[in-house]
Amino acid sequence: MIIDAIPIGKEPPWDINVIIEVPFGREPVKYEMDKKSGALYVDRVMHTSMRYPCNYGFVPHTLSDDGDPIDVLVASPVEFLSGCIVRCRPIGVLEMEDEKGPDEKILAVPVDELNPYYAHVQQHTDLPEILLKQIAHFFSHYKDLEDGKWVKLAGWEGADYAADLIQKAIERASA
Repeated sequence: MIIDAIPIGKEPPWDINVIIEVPFGREPVKYEMDKKSGALYVDRVMHTSMRYPCNYGFVPHTLSDDGDPIDVLVASPVEFLSGCIVRCRPIGVLEMEDEKGPDEKILAVPVDELNPYYAHVQQHTDLPEILLKQIAHFFSHYKDLEDGKWVKLAGWEGADYAADLIQKAIERASA
């Protein structure tokens, strides 16, 4: 995969491409795509027996405060394969911090043309409350058994805040 050839999205920051690294519900393995080669590496086998509650990936040509492309959770009733690209729209963000600093997670859904299942969802609060709790629980505990690692959640923010973070990450990457 040549990541440089993949656009940020159709109409960023509201219509973005997410490159999936970790499919939802799969074995507890954290994959990470090498941004230069496009190769998918095993980052680590998670120490907890938890599975990702959503598909997990990143937006190409973005740069978060942590120095990596912006992280995105893609809510979907189906898993997407590692390495595939999913057009999404942001609906919220889980603000968090880990041992390396700020590490927000954008929450998005596939655009309506891909899956009308979420056509009514405009904000993270439009999703079932249990899903938001599962996501927060996962990120509160997924590093629990790893020495020297920790996570603190600050809470959820809405779609406008998520789009603003994406726009800033786009600008940071192009600077």
